[in-house]
Amino acid sequence: MRSSHLHAVDVEAYLRRIGYAGPLAPGPETLRGLQVAHLLSVPFENLSIHAGEPIVLDDELLFDKIVRRRRGGFCYELNGLFAALLRALGFEVAMLSAGVAKAEGGFGPEFDHMTLQVDLEQRYLADVGFGDSFREPLLLDERGEQVQGGEAFRIDDAGERLVLMRRRGDGGWRPQYRFGLGPHVCADFEDMCRYHQTSPLSSFTQKRLCSVATPDGRITLSGMKLITTGARGREERGLDNEAEYTNTLRELFGVELDG
Repeated sequence: MRSSHLHAVDVEAYLRRIGYAGPLAPGPETLRGLQVAHLLSVPFENLSIHAGEPIVLDDELLFDKIVRRRRGGFCYELNGLFAALLRALGFEVAMLSAGVAKAEGGFGPEFDHMTLQVDLEQRYLADVGFGDSFREPLLLDERGEQVQGGEAFRIDDAGERLVLMRRRGDGGWRPQYRFGLGPHVCADFEDMCRYHQTSPLSSFTQKRLCSVATPDGRITLSGMKLITTGARGREERGLDNEAEYTNTLRELFGVELDG
């Protein structure tokens, strides 16, 4: 197994963190395996924001948090570090700016979300930082339905941008985010990263969230509510106190908060 410190990423340690032991040569199978393993191992969470722990978009700091301390993060952290892993393995990766779809219609601003373009023989959209979304990379230039399990995804043209659409079961199509194909660097996302950490208008400052994919659904801790979705449907239960919250983080998500 190869090991690298390119972009402050120790590949072997990262692969152990996500429980990945598959092929490493750049290709669709490797990309798919890495994304699925990441989503099943590393939670989407905003706990640093509520603990007053600043989030800095630096590969070394992100590696320390996500790999060494076995934490999760939000899009800039998760996709930023995943991009570094992919590059260390020899993939060609571009960070893309996206605006998240709003419940009332329209989309958030540029750099609201970071997603990834991976160039192989075909171009792929990869994302380990959106929470509940596509499990496997999507073909970026395919305009038909791309079915994954009981869901379908579609990438629509929207002027100079593209829109990621999702359909669950027999429901209708709903947008997830709108993105452009211009490549960016981490520094371009810093202002919005700071906004999401500090603004009372940001969904990330409003309540604690920790969520991770499971083979047949996901488990989510939203505030003091534990939500489990899977083959048996959706179950919810409230947590009684901070001790139970801390134990749930440790037992279900593998997360130990510092201090």
